[in-house]
Amino acid sequence: MSLAQLHYTSAPPGPDGSGFRFTAVSPGVPQTLLREAEQLIGYEPPRDLPARPDAEQLKGFPKAFSCSELSDGGRLLSRSVYTGADYSGRWGNFHAHALHLPPGVRLPDGALPITAWESPRWADATPPDGRPRPVDRFEPSGLLRRDGLVAFARSRADRLAAFFADLRALTEETDTRQIVLVEHDSADVAQWIALACTVLPRERAHRLTFTTYTRRPQQARQQIVGALPSAEPVGHDHRFRVHDCTAGADEEPVQDAWAEVCARVWAAGRPELFRDSSGELGPLAVAALVHGIELRPDGRAAAARWAADHAFTLPPETLPVLITALAGRSGEGPGGQDTRYSSTGQDRSGQDSRYSPTGTPLDDEPAALAALSARLDGQVPTAVSAPLAARVLATAVLGRGPVPPLVAGSLTPALRAELARDLAPALRQGIADPTEPAAGRPLALLRVADLLDVDCTEALPEFAGRIARDLVSERTGEPAAEEPAVEKPVVEESSPDGPNVPPALLDAVHGHPALRTALFGALNALAAADPPGAAVRLAGSGLPVSLDSGFPHLRMCVQADGARRTGGDRRRRFHEVLRTAGVSPHAEPAVLRTAFLLVWPDGLPTGEEASLLLSELGSDAHRLAGTRDLLVEAALAAPADDPAVPDLAASLLRCFTTELRPAHRAPLLLLEYAGLLDADQDVEGWVEHVRRLRDGAAEPAPEPVTQRVYDAVARRLLAVPAPGSEAYATPRPTASESELYALARSGDPGLLAAYERAARGDRVGERLRTVPSYVAACFGDWSAFPQTHPAWAATRTTLLAKVLRPVVRALPDEDRSAVEEALRRTGRGRLDAYLAWNRPGALGRLAGRLTGRGRREERQATWYGDVEPPGEGGRR
Repeated sequence: MSLAQLHYTSAPPGPDGSGFRFTAVSPGVPQTLLREAEQLIGYEPPRDLPARPDAEQLKGFPKAFSCSELSDGGRLLSRSVYTGADYSGRWGNFHAHALHLPPGVRLPDGALPITAWESPRWADATPPDGRPRPVDRFEPSGLLRRDGLVAFARSRADRLAAFFADLRALTEETDTRQIVLVEHDSADVAQWIALACTVLPRERAHRLTFTTYTRRPQQARQQIVGALPSAEPVGHDHRFRVHDCTAGADEEPVQDAWAEVCARVWAAGRPELFRDSSGELGPLAVAALVHGIELRPDGRAAAARWAADHAFTLPPETLPVLITALAGRSGEGPGGQDTRYSSTGQDRSGQDSRYSPTGTPLDDEPAALAALSARLDGQVPTAVSAPLAARVLATAVLGRGPVPPLVAGSLTPALRAELARDLAPALRQGIADPTEPAAGRPLALLRVADLLDVDCTEALPEFAGRIARDLVSERTGEPAAEEPAVEKPVVEESSPDGPNVPPALLDAVHGHPALRTALFGALNALAAADPPGAAVRLAGSGLPVSLDSGFPHLRMCVQADGARRTGGDRRRRFHEVLRTAGVSPHAEPAVLRTAFLLVWPDGLPTGEEASLLLSELGSDAHRLAGTRDLLVEAALAAPADDPAVPDLAASLLRCFTTELRPAHRAPLLLLEYAGLLDADQDVEGWVEHVRRLRDGAAEPAPEPVTQRVYDAVARRLLAVPAPGSEAYATPRPTASESELYALARSGDPGLLAAYERAARGDRVGERLRTVPSYVAACFGDWSAFPQTHPAWAATRTTLLAKVLRPVVRALPDEDRSAVEEALRRTGRGRLDAYLAWNRPGALGRLAGRLTGRGRREERQATWYGDVEPPGEGGRR
């Protein structure tokens, strides 16, 4: 197919006029194309070149070779050259020869537009007959041959990466800014464009627009614009990325790995490597490494990632060479430093190749190499993959990166011995590193030490201790307790996430007996110090405690799921937990405390449970286990309605006679005495005895203890005999009456409050409503000792008005008669007092009666409860 051609210059007058005009045009070219082309093929000579050059000087003027996009989607390939004076002798003439490439049409043989630079097919003048000659091919210029481009690339090596980075952004349309190339010679710009077209995918190279020269870069439409230093400056115009090759190179780092690899390939003189890369970074980086081109870590990482996906499609001879290049086993580096395994390395400039000049990490080469190593491990002969595995392993150890899961078959014996020698110090240091969670990187390093047969026995005890502390203390973020606590610790609820023992740790425990023994020993000590805390983290963790004998506290905590359930028979679970220890509490008493705290982690046993624990195991076991005080606390903190607590207190007093602390002894004696009162034992001086025990204690007794004993005294006082009985009719005070007087005289707030509370209770109320004689007895008690103590006066007055009166008012007639008959048998004075009290409105008058004012014969009657009895055995 014949491509349309255009010739444009300043010509003498003719049919189409004079001056600048198209002097030769292929048939069929529309006027619209001519008008558009006229805007693209103009030429302005540089300002700094001679205004009237001679023939030799004309050769030094730049050539404007352009490939421009047309509005119809086609391309206009043109060459404009300065010709000096026109036909009239006026200076400033130029000749443009252009070729129209319709949409989808390319140069003969699919040649790239830049290859037509300075081809002999371009004309410097209009054909004599005014008819363009057909062009069937463009012979390339010698300037763009391989050797010339390689030499040019090496001369611009410090600028290549930045140019290629901008080129990719421009052609991928991630950055639409035009590239301005400033060179002294337009031929150099053409070589830049040739370099660009070589690295780009073929299709993008065909679409690239450019011009090798313009005096006004700001008016250029092409993607790459060539200019001389004398061209109009673009300054800081945001539309352009300027690469001034006539000035110093830009020191700004290039982050684009593809651009960096392209630059290194050109500088290495291997442009043929671009043919099969299709513009992709991965295959290009692989080809570069295989051909011995050193790459930056980001380029090496790209090669490794691509190879991991295509490893088994590579030619058989390529993979070993690539692995050798990635392994980087180059022996000693600068200064004699061993860089065979280092992830740092240096490029040819001596700069640390892990980072850009500003110190920014360029890529994660270790991770990419590790992925490739994992892909090849076991899939190719060990001799092929082992160097890369060694590099990955050493990089992880020395560079503190993730440790790969290698096995013995991943390395050859020679490499394993070499790594063991080189990495042993770093392995021991990393395992002992206190800044790392022990179950994380240090554990992985221990696995590497086992793989390389590096002896780390000395580090195991401290290492296992750190693992144990990390495991147990994770629930609070604080270090685990180091010493057993005497007091029962406060226990937090179990984490909703459950046990948190890493699978890697479980694997290590199974496969490393020495580590298992050291770890279980450390965990056993922590479990003994804080059983509930250890159980929160370890229960159900899967730790193989059955693999080793011993470690009873750890066994109980690991298998403590059932022990931590609430409700049910806790004493049965207590014995189940003890059985999991594998030792008798008599042989190792400390397990008793562990089981105790596991079954009752956030509470205390009931009185019955504590009594059974004491009787079943004996005082010696609890004494040695340190659970004695927990049993005491169970007694002292028990609710006042726990019926088994008094017996528990008596047992504790009997079993630990000389060991109890003073602060514990008095409360336990109070609890024991409360049991005697409730059992109706024949004891005397209840009120005073209770007060003496309470007031003589080294510390205030716990509230549940005082409440229990106060309630026991109150119940005993309110269990008075019915009037008419022998005890009630005798003129001498009974034990109950003497105790009532002791209570009234004491004015003790706690005892009086307990007495009033019991009198207001349902038990007394039911008896008052059903037993008339009990009404009479309570009236006698509550009307006695009116002037003994103001507190008693207030209490008895309240009980008469609030408790007894509502009951009496509601009694049927026969019960009222029975009450009066019971009081008559005790003496006429008491009956009269009752009748006066029970009359409506008589409560005020009764006050005088109850203070002793009455008839003389009534005051002389010696019935108990009317007035205060004579002191010291005398008579009134």
